[in-house]
Amino acid sequence: MVTADVSARLAWPDDASAIATVQVAAWRADYADVLGADVVSSLDVDAVAAQWAASLTAPPDARMRVLVALERATVRGFAVVHPNADPDADPVADGEIGELVVDPEHRSAGHGSRLLQAAIDTLAADSFTRARWWMPADNDGLRTFATSAGWGPDGAHRSVEDEAGTVVKQVRLHTALTA
Repeated sequence: MVTADVSARLAWPDDASAIATVQVAAWRADYADVLGADVVSSLDVDAVAAQWAASLTAPPDARMRVLVALERATVRGFAVVHPNADPDADPVADGEIGELVVDPEHRSAGHGSRLLQAAIDTLAADSFTRARWWMPADNDGLRTFATSAGWGPDGAHRSVEDEAGTVVKQVRLHTALTA
């Protein structure tokens, strides 16, 4: 029996280009209908990589972490965790999964599950006791994935508008963390 060489770890600044490649591929696959094909096709991987490099080198918060899912040495997904900044949050107790993204060509291979567990472990290690996760209201697949892992809706919802005026409705899920 052959087993895949897969893992999750904290991201390094050298991972910026690979993270950007995964993020742009996911945006192109997941948001072309919302943002428009012309917008997602114009995304610049190098510009996104530069933003990731800056964020990985000097995170805006000491408790912000970027995790990567690997297949051998290739980044297949990433997650970002940080303190939750919602008005009803306790910034000491409430952490957040800001993003959890898996390359569209490598979904359903366990990378998302590894990232989610690594995110939970990282938040707990940073002494958060609860986690929150905003996700698109119409992404039933992601919500099913999260609820199957013990997350549940907490009743919060919002609409987020980007620079182009595109509005995305989101729901918030939460879970308790154990150290």
